[in-house]
Amino acid sequence: MSTHAQDLLATARRLGEQDEAYALVSVLRVQPPAAAKPGDKAIVTRDGFVDGWIGGGCAQPAVLRTVQQALEDGQARLLRVAPDGDAKPLDDVLQFGMSCPSGGTLELFVDPVLPRARLTVIGDSPVAQALAGLAPRVGFAVSVVAQGALPEAWPDAQQVLAGDCPHATPKKIAPGSFVVVATQGKRDVQGLRCALALGGRGVWLVASARKAGVLKQSLVTAGSDAEAVAAIVAPAGTPIGARTPEEVALSVLAAVVAARRQGTAAPAAVAAGEAADPVEMPTPSLERPVAAISSCCGGD
Repeated sequence: MSTHAQDLLATARRLGEQDEAYALVSVLRVQPPAAAKPGDKAIVTRDGFVDGWIGGGCAQPAVLRTVQQALEDGQARLLRVAPDGDAKPLDDVLQFGMSCPSGGTLELFVDPVLPRARLTVIGDSPVAQALAGLAPRVGFAVSVVAQGALPEAWPDAQQVLAGDCPHATPKKIAPGSFVVVATQGKRDVQGLRCALALGGRGVWLVASARKAGVLKQSLVTAGSDAEAVAAIVAPAGTPIGARTPEEVALSVLAAVVAARRQGTAAPAAVAAGEAADPVEMPTPSLERPVAAISSCCGGD
């Protein structure tokens, strides 16, 4: 492997660790005169070129514009920059005009590399623990926020924050996270305030509709933005008849995945005016009753 290729891999690894999106741009074909040659590559972020070489500055505006589009929708693109280009689609190839008088034609492939979607789990309940273990298996990087949390107790989480301060926590978590509050009776309001402060792509609350209503009202009364509070999805999850913490986590994660694919927060699992049917957890062999957990939202 060439030194140049090793440098590109190191840059890609660094950007991945920083959860920063980028595109790998490769030169496919060249018609002289052109400074690039087939096989040349560059790593490009939304802000511009980071590493590599695909020729001089003539093609860079078109490449950067195409990279920004690819990072928006996650779709790869073929790009042709030529003296007679007029920025119109040519079959599946985007065609741009060459601004430099030197001429030459470049055909390039723009391959976006997006960071893993992030799921922030707030709380240390059994449902929170199940979510943190399951989410990485469907492509999420997990941040856990819980008062007194120890990293060794969350082996599948990428990040563990031992506090839920609504002012400090957002500075430590990358923006654009999906957020699930699974405090389940322990620091509920604090957890919700932290979730709202993150400004994520959606907030789900593991609680019954009745309890969620009380918590939302307390947030608004205390001065939280009413519109942001109303957008909290509760009860959280897709109705699947869940009974165990693991099943509840699965139902919540299904709703988060749906929101991720649709680009918007999913509606509450129970439509307005419908009542959630509480389902009893399976009773242990000692016949001691276990607190009821809603089929899609978790217990009060």
